[in-house]
Amino acid sequence: MKQIISSRRFIQAAAGLGIFMLISYYPDGLMFVLIGGSLTGIIFGKVFCRWICPIGFIMELMLKGTKDEKASNLYNYHKMGCPIAWVTGFLNRFSFFKIKRNTESCKNCGLCDKSCYITTLNPKYSLYKKNKLDPAENFTCSKCLECVAVCPNNSLKYGR
Repeated sequence: MKQIISSRRFIQAAAGLGIFMLISYYPDGLMFVLIGGSLTGIIFGKVFCRWICPIGFIMELMLKGTKDEKASNLYNYHKMGCPIAWVTGFLNRFSFFKIKRNTESCKNCGLCDKSCYITTLNPKYSLYKKNKLDPAENFTCSKCLECVAVCPNNSLKYGR
């Protein structure tokens, strides 16, 4: 799984190019993208934005390396106007695949929270702290899976 996560940008670029070609060559291509993106939300949650979306890929390239809070907020919330983001964000709580934490193997090191853009922007969320909201079920969680990749004990998993 960690190898797939490390290839996320390549996967997003390839999928984005495919979507661009679909929209360019087929008159109903955008409708297929909207339906397909929404269906991915039912199964996987809000993965479209970070794993497939060509606009998300361009935004990541434009804002790569910026530490400015305004740019960070733009990066994290720019998809609010996208209908696929609305549907898949809503489905994060109900999707079949979720980010889950094994409380027995978790050492509460906090690396997951440091890698999660939601927890860094909003202190009411945490992947491991008790009495905090789970960012993986939040509308804005786009399942980048950075939290899963940095977990040294493999306590976080993405699956059923």
